Amino acid sequence: MGKIVCLHGFTPEQQEEVRRLAPGWSLTFGRTGEIDPACYREAEIICGWNADAARECLESGAALRWVQTWSAGVDKLPLQDFGSRGVLVTNASGVHPEPMSETVLAMMLGLTRGLHRSIRAQAGAAWEKTGSLPEMHGKTAAVIGAGAIGREVAFLAKAFGMRMIGVRRSGRSAPGFDRVVTEDRLDDILPESDYVINILPLTAETRHLFDEGRFRLMKPTSYFINVGRGATVKTEALVSVLQSGGIAGAGLDVFEEEPLPAGHPLWKLDNIILTPHNAGATEHYKERVVALFLDNLRRYLAGEQLRNLVGYSQGY
Repeated sequence: MGKIVCLHGFTPEQQEEVRRLAPGWSLTFGRTGEIDPACYREAEIICGWNADAARECLESGAALRWVQTWSAGVDKLPLQDFGSRGVLVTNASGVHPEPMSETVLAMMLGLTRGLHRSIRAQAGAAWEKTGSLPEMHGKTAAVIGAGAIGREVAFLAKAFGMRMIGVRRSGRSAPGFDRVVTEDRLDDILPESDYVINILPLTAETRHLFDEGRFRLMKPTSYFINVGRGATVKTEALVSVLQSGGIAGAGLDVFEEEPLPAGHPLWKLDNIILTPHNAGATEHYKERVVALFLDNLRRYLAGEQLRNLVGYSQGY
C-alpha cells in the first residue's frame, strides 16, 4: 500500500472517510508547515499542493502518481513536469458554480443599479441621487466559458428575462443559453452584448484574449465582468477603455497583477466593482472539495476514470 498526504485541515470525520476508503494505506493529515517534507517524497497521492510538495515530489525517485488540487485553476502548477512523470492531476472544478454565479449576478446588479457609486457616497456621508438607471431585464449577456459556472450564471440570469449567449470551444448547446457559439465567433457577439462575462482559464490561447481591440468592439453602455483568470485580460487595455467611456463599467474579481498596488489606476476608477479573488469563496468550499477528492479516491483505488482530469497541454 502507498502513502496519502491530505492538506488543508481535514476534519476528524473527513479523515475517517479517507481511512475507510483506503484501509492499509499510510495517511498523513495536516496543513502547510505542519508536515515533515520527507512525507511528500513518499506520497503516491496528495490532496492539495504547496512549495514543499513542489520541491520534494518532482525529484527523481519520488512516489507521486496523483494530485487532487484545491482549486479549479491549475496554471501555476508544474503541469509539464507532471506530464513527463505520468502524474495524474485533477482539479476542483465543480465546487464553484454557486458562489461564483452569485458574485457575477451581484456585480451585474450592482453596476446596473449604481450601487457601487451609492456605497462610495455612503462612505463619504454624501446624499447623492443617481438619476436615471438602466435595467438588466431583457438585456443580452455573453458568457465566455460556458461550463458549469457559466451555466449557473445563465440559469440565474433567466430570472431577469435575459437573452443568453454562450461561448465555448466545442460550440455545443448548453442548458440556459439561447445560443452557443465557438470561440472564433467571439468578435461577432461582443457588439450585441450588454454584459460580457469572462470565466475562462488561463492558457496560451486565452492570455490577453480581452485586449484593446476586443474592448472597443463592446457597446459604450455595456459592462465587463471578469471572474476568469486575471491574465486573460490585458489590464492596461481595460483601464484605457474604462477611462475613455468605451464601456460603462466593469466588475473584477481577479487581476493580472495581484495584489493590486495602492497606486494602481483601477483603484481610482468610479465605474468598477473590485472583489479581490473572492468570487469562489464559500462556507461550503472545503466540504465540496473533500467530497470530490473522496469520490476520486474511490475511483483511483478501483482503477476507474477520475473526475476533472486536467490536460497537461490544454492547461485545464
